[in-house]
Amino acid sequence: MGVGKSTVGRMLADRLGAAYRDTDDDIVAAQGRSVAEIFVDEGEDVFRAVEKDAVRRALAEHDGVLALGGGAILDADTRALLAGLRVVYLSMDVEEAVRRTGLNAARPLLAVNPRRQWRELMEARRHLYEEVATAVVATDGRTPEEVTRAVLDAVEWKEA
Repeated sequence: MGVGKSTVGRMLADRLGAAYRDTDDDIVAAQGRSVAEIFVDEGEDVFRAVEKDAVRRALAEHDGVLALGGGAILDADTRALLAGLRVVYLSMDVEEAVRRTGLNAARPLLAVNPRRQWRELMEARRHLYEEVATAVVATDGRTPEEVTRAVLDAVEWKEA
């Protein structure tokens, strides 16, 4: 959350001459409501099922840069689908998250005590991100352009 996946993903796609897609955008378009609304109205389990389907479809249909929501890797089937693909984990520490997002309540998983919840989410997810990642790129203190360059270098992609 707040790591810059959408900004960096779009920049990366542009630099590679590829299409960009975000599964969160797919979910919002298909459901006609925000991710936060789905969480509030239906609960996390329903959202995760919708997310799993969105990721599966996107991986089957899209061959450009694809941004996944931060919780997509919680699903073992999704992690299996990512195996063998170029996957970049954009990492950041909690202080950077506070600076970028303010850890505001608009993010449904951070509604109460956001700093502690962010840390707990990262402790629970970090090993899963690292399990599927081809490369890990730290975003702390970097501009989107610097992160994009680091991603290109990390996975040895050539610009278009």
